[in-house]
Amino acid sequence: MSDGFPFGFTPGGSSPSGGSGMPFGTGAPFFAELERLLAWHDGPVNWELARQVAVRTLGDADGAVSDAEVEDVRQAVRLADIWLDPVTTLPAGATTAEGWTRGHWIEVTLPVWRTLCDPVATRVAEAMRGGISSGLAQMGDAGGGLPPELAAQIPPGIDLSQLAAAGGPIMQMVSQVGGMLFGAQVGQAIGLLAREVVSSTDVGLPLSPPRTAALVPAGVEAFGSGLGIDASEVRIYLALREAASQRLYGHVPWLRAHVLGAVEEYARGIAVDAEAVSRAMGMIDPTRIMDPASLQEALGADVFDEATTPEQTAALARLETILALVEGWVETVTDTAAAKNLPGASKLREMVRRRRAEGGPAEQTFATLVGLNLRPRKLREAATLWRAVADVRGIDGRDALWGHPDLLPSADDLADPQGFAAGDTSAVGDPLAELDRLRDTPAQEEPPRPQPPDDTGPATDPRGGR
Repeated sequence: MSDGFPFGFTPGGSSPSGGSGMPFGTGAPFFAELERLLAWHDGPVNWELARQVAVRTLGDADGAVSDAEVEDVRQAVRLADIWLDPVTTLPAGATTAEGWTRGHWIEVTLPVWRTLCDPVATRVAEAMRGGISSGLAQMGDAGGGLPPELAAQIPPGIDLSQLAAAGGPIMQMVSQVGGMLFGAQVGQAIGLLAREVVSSTDVGLPLSPPRTAALVPAGVEAFGSGLGIDASEVRIYLALREAASQRLYGHVPWLRAHVLGAVEEYARGIAVDAEAVSRAMGMIDPTRIMDPASLQEALGADVFDEATTPEQTAALARLETILALVEGWVETVTDTAAAKNLPGASKLREMVRRRRAEGGPAEQTFATLVGLNLRPRKLREAATLWRAVADVRGIDGRDALWGHPDLLPSADDLADPQGFAAGDTSAVGDPLAELDRLRDTPAQEEPPRPQPPDDTGPATDPRGGR
């Protein structure tokens, strides 16, 4: 734990990226920038600070993208779409192909990260405010008053209840510091993640603007380092994955909102332990009550170990399933296209899977912040299921399942891919007919209603004798 500014950022110290100083400089400009950041009131996370910390964390790992590299990306995406046409019924989804620097990836994806992180940050901020208020109330009730050190710092005429009030200065300070604490850590995670990504859809979430395929040439080069595969082959393989993702998100109109909604639903269900926060507030040195570092020291990582509720467990299962289905489908169509054209396809697939399984420091940070592992654990099961469905029902039958979320395999289906593939296929080519069948299922399973005796003949079921 560092002294001074949250998460290792001190005006004269070292930043997490190894450089010195704050991400926005020192001296008089530093104080002006700090004042501006403390004035942040646009949500529970200080996203301006997050952006600056992300860029600072990225540091010298970024570099400009040349015109030749941009053209290489465009050619790779164009070729990828030609190869994908025979292996999926979904048409090309991207109308634009771009080459991004890692810094540009940060700028473009920040709005989506905000959507994902704000719900849990709100919970943390509420717990902090509740803990501060409870802790101060306990101080005032114990021993007939405040500790002398704290009492000496409170202006005359201001009592503890005023300080702890919802709109009081303590609560305002907690909101501002909480936003900076979360912003600093989210920004660091995004900066670390930017060092690892190869494309706009590399983390399995729709982070780019619609219809825009993008590769990060620096990330592509790092991905292929040491594999012994030609750089153009590596680029084309990753372009296949990007183009496949763009087809899915571009032509399944409900999917983007469904995936992001699943993440938000899970984040909203996170239950921060308010009692643990309250206990932590009691550990704060009264002489440092206005010191952000004192708050950070008290609010250790253990304070925010969330208790998982049944509702949150169900939300997590839904989220993991949809992420695995998306990633599994992308892998399946990519490998089908690549196997016919790229000698190193199997080696590249295993490299992608290894990256998914191992993760990195950025993903670990997001798992701590949001309780979400960005790498779907059931990727292999999902890929096996999509291949099984294509074998039994054909490409048309496989891709028709994206017609509606109710048609998609469930978590139980991932455990029995052959059983799902061999299931009722009569309406697979007609999603509306399949939905009608699903809607009729509860009525068919409803137990018959008991009927009074009828002397004229056998009892009949009002639904037709069944």
